[in-house]
Amino acid sequence: MATAKEIRDHIVSIQKTHKITKAMYLISSAKMSKAKAELDKTRPYFNALQAEIKRIFRTADSVDSKYFYPDDSLDHPEGVFACLVITSDKGLAGTYNQNVIKEVNRLLSEHPQTRLFVVGDYGRHCFIQKNIPIERDFLYSSKNPTMQKAREISDVLLSEFLSGAVSKIILIYTDLKNGLETQTKYVRLIPFHKDYFRSHENEKAVSIPFEFIPSVTEVLDSIMQSYISGYIYSALVDSFCSEQQARMTAMDGANRNAEKLMGELSAQYNRVRQGAITLSITEVSAGAKAQRHDSDDKRI
Repeated sequence: MATAKEIRDHIVSIQKTHKITKAMYLISSAKMSKAKAELDKTRPYFNALQAEIKRIFRTADSVDSKYFYPDDSLDHPEGVFACLVITSDKGLAGTYNQNVIKEVNRLLSEHPQTRLFVVGDYGRHCFIQKNIPIERDFLYSSKNPTMQKAREISDVLLSEFLSGAVSKIILIYTDLKNGLETQTKYVRLIPFHKDYFRSHENEKAVSIPFEFIPSVTEVLDSIMQSYISGYIYSALVDSFCSEQQARMTAMDGANRNAEKLMGELSAQYNRVRQGAITLSITEVSAGAKAQRHDSDDKRI
């Protein structure tokens, strides 16, 4: 059985760990609130871009663009895919990173020629350890998502797509669905299906035809570049918020376990300490009794 000193040292060690996990919980909460606020500031702009793309299709429905599938095509099953994988730079976030890696492994099993573009140090180390080639990694983009970093990532991916090096761009990230629940998402970033922007629900009818300068195709292509950058930025922020939510959940579990363990150790410490006190009292009492017996023998 452990001694009282060993139990006390164990309690002190757990208390120090508990302080760290509690601090990490509070830090993750603050980071998530800040990231959500930044995303809310930019979301109206990209919602407006989406509305303008819909308006273009309502005005010129037959427009052709390299960012969209042809009307007679449902998909492009052939060709090399590019996959943007968003992970975190650190662990201690439950199954957040493992779920993303699992989805990437599924994609690679179906399309072995897929070229990986990785955000996050965790994903980079994981693929290097498994000898999975990485086309390019974007360091420090996951822990501080910004619109500028999203544009840099978008430029790299679009250059690969527009040059014909890849036929499709896939995005694998984690989405914070309702502020509490996270979900790993597999999204085809481009090409789009035109039906995605052809919904006229809650949209005003176009009464006066638009004039596009220099052409409707060039206007649409320019808007699509900004829209794709915004989508990537949204995915970076959603992944960052999901990471913080997963870390908060993990740290909350660690806090609960630490408190439970400290309670059990405190009870064990009290029992050992009480046992030691009882033993000391018994020894003192036995010693006093022995001395009384010695004194009585000497008198006789």
